[in-house]
Amino acid sequence: MSEHHEEAHTGPIKTPRQLLWAVLYSFVLPVFIIIGLVYYVTSASKPAAGSSNAPEAVAARIQKVGTVEIRDANRELKSGEDVFKAQCSACHSSGAAGAPKVGDKGAWAARIKEGYDHLLHSALKGKGAMGAQGGGDFEDLEIGRAVVYMVNASGGNYAEPKKPEAAK
Repeated sequence: MSEHHEEAHTGPIKTPRQLLWAVLYSFVLPVFIIIGLVYYVTSASKPAAGSSNAPEAVAARIQKVGTVEIRDANRELKSGEDVFKAQCSACHSSGAAGAPKVGDKGAWAARIKEGYDHLLHSALKGKGAMGAQGGGDFEDLEIGRAVVYMVNASGGNYAEPKKPEAAK
């Protein structure tokens, strides 16, 4: 009748040593890989070395983005020369970034012809590589005095702007 054929059912693992390696690769190795990944992810979110939780460090990290500065409106205004030395001399003394040097009559001649209002506008709003000076450490009137100082030291003859009288 029919032939009954019985074969031994065998798998790829034939020895106990192969079984041990299969268990190691299948279960133990993935566990260590997962533990390593968890450690890597959690250690990346730790604060950088050197930072602390001292009150000063915390305050520095959570400080507000903007600040409000209240100035004394009745303070004595700076002279044009003082403002020039504090704000303008870095570029206008050396000619850095194409700034006309104070005292160079040739470089200032065309600018002087444009008039005080044009020069003041350029100083307050910025021009070329020069950043805007309006709203900085000095009032607009003080910046105007610095413009007059530079122009007059470069061959111009502008009158220094005066502080407007307070309404009575």
